[in-house]
Amino acid sequence: MSEEQKVSVEEAIEAVLAEETETPDVAVEGELVEPEEAEKAEEKAEETEQTEKEVNMIEVLGKKLALAEEDVKVQKDLVVRAKAHAQNEIRKAGIDAENRVKRTLKRFTEALLPVADSLEMAISHIDKDNEALAKMAEGVELTLKSMIDSFSKVGIVQINPVGEQANPEKHQIVSQQQVEGKAANEIVVVMQKGYEYNGVVIRPAMVMVASA
Repeated sequence: MSEEQKVSVEEAIEAVLAEETETPDVAVEGELVEPEEAEKAEEKAEETEQTEKEVNMIEVLGKKLALAEEDVKVQKDLVVRAKAHAQNEIRKAGIDAENRVKRTLKRFTEALLPVADSLEMAISHIDKDNEALAKMAEGVELTLKSMIDSFSKVGIVQINPVGEQANPEKHQIVSQQQVEGKAANEIVVVMQKGYEYNGVVIRPAMVMVASA
């Protein structure tokens, strides 16, 4: 082999070795791409995957938030209902207690009315011209006044309707009499005083009215 041939062979070998040491191209989907482009494509794929994960996470969180808001709404409604129920029970208990007090006072008053009637009758029959009896009459009158005042403090009012027009809701007409100067149905005599509690008649007054 001549020197020229040796040189040609060496140059060919060096050329082959140089090609082998160069960075090989990367094939993507059947095409050769540069390494930088392959790295960018990989980064883009990773970003896309991360974006999809974030979107899925947002959807999951959105569903959880909607469920939480619905639960809060239900709990709020239950609280409102419970509060309304408690207020109704308190109001009902208050009304029941008030009614019990009214019934008790009514019964107590009814039991004391005969005492008041007896005191009034005693006063009307005492001879006040008699000095000894006059003192007693004064004491009875003070006792009766004290009882009536005690009644009024708890809402019990005496019905003494002389001069008023008879009202069947408050007055019981037991007789009629023609009286000069008095209008028809005007009360001229109260035979027995009545009593009412907070506008409710406990006992109507027994009266005599003027006739037409």
